[in-house]
Amino acid sequence: MGISYRCPDNIVLIGFMGSGKSTVGRLLARESGRYFLDADTLIESQQGRAIPEIFEKEGEEYFRALERESAEWMAACVRGTVISTGGGMPIVTERLRDMGRVVYLEIAFEKIVERIDSAQRSRRPLFSDLEKAEELFERRRKIYESRADITVDASAPAERVVEEILKRVS
Repeated sequence: MGISYRCPDNIVLIGFMGSGKSTVGRLLARESGRYFLDADTLIESQQGRAIPEIFEKEGEEYFRALERESAEWMAACVRGTVISTGGGMPIVTERLRDMGRVVYLEIAFEKIVERIDSAQRSRRPLFSDLEKAEELFERRRKIYESRADITVDASAPAERVVEEILKRVS
């Protein structure tokens, strides 16, 4: 399948760490003829360093400012793309709908823990303490729900999640 240059609307994936935004996003981009952009990778590229290092050296507030800045850029400049946001981006900006159609990948915290092994947890600064991560999950859930145009069950296999998103965005 070739890339369509009709510049379809963006699809913006939101959800907690480990909800499948990157996995679903790549597959969704391929199936829908869009590009794929991972907001965390964009920030790492712009900063020339990994997110854990940004957190360690500059702190969370600095990182959240980078998320807000990248959201502004994506809203103004990115078209025809599936955007996988960082888990905190919906918390720090209300510009998500300016970026595109917002899809919340909803999944139980227990399922996320099953998906993420200890090596992956070490690369996620806010996931180092499971109890605190679950508290954060609970606080963010209502915000994700309020920011979403569409909510899908992300506990299904990625292919089924993509099918559901495609049905609901067309």
